[in-house]
Order: sequence, then C-alpha cells, then structure tokens
Amino acid sequence: MAGDWSDEQNDAIVADYFAMLADDIAGRPYSKAEHSRLLQEMIDRPRGSIEYKHQNINAVHKGLGEGWIPGYKPAFISKRHSSMMVRWLDLHPDWLAPAAQMVMEPSPSALRDEAMLWIGSPPTHSNAPPPHSRAS
Repeated sequence: MAGDWSDEQNDAIVADYFAMLADDIAGRPYSKAEHSRLLQEMIDRPRGSIEYKHQNINAVHKGLGEGWIPGYKPAFISKRHSSMMVRWLDLHPDWLAPAAQMVMEPSPSALRDEAMLWIGSPPTHSNAPPPHSRAS
C-alpha cells in the first residue's frame, strides 16, 4: 500500500509503539520483529515503512523529553507525526512525565514565583578566587 497513512494506521502503530515501550520500561522481553510482522498484517504496510514510522514516533517522544525505545534511531518529525502522538497521549495522559504534563496543563503550584537566582562573579581562568575576594 502506498500513499499517506490513514488515522487508523497511525493509531495502530502508535498503540504498538507504546506497548513495546511499556515492555521496555518494565524490563519485559519483547520482539520488535514480531511487533512489525503483526503490524504488517494488520495495517498493510511494509516492514521498512513500519520501522521508519517507529523512528518518527521515537523522535516525537524524545522531543517531549520522554524515554524512547532503543534501537529505533529518532528520525524526521512532521506535523502529522506530532498530531498522531498528541491524539494518542490525549487518550493516555498517564504516559507523560510530570514535567511534560505541567507544560500541557500547569498545576496551581507550578505557577508560584520562582526562587531568586543568585549570580556571582564569573570564574577566573586560573581557577583562583576572583580578585575582589582575595585576602590582602
């Protein structure tokens, strides 16, 4: 099958990605090849196309600051890849790390004033104290 991926195909591959990620996080063995074979039958896409789409999904997930599946080198991200991930994550918000959830929907405690940042003298090249703090 050639052409754009349908929403149903995208939803299936994203669900499959998170099934593998769940196994990976839990330390359970899984076979990427077996997942690919099952997807090939289910969505009528070739192995290479499925593998590349997993790389796209990995890139989006990595871009969210989340863990990602080793072995799928993160690849190109398009608006469509992002939207398919957002659609899936909207239905499964428990997958987002707390920091990413705050970005999407900040809690009242996240809106408190930040602590003041102290900035001191810059370090010297000689690894010695700055001139004004040396003892005379």
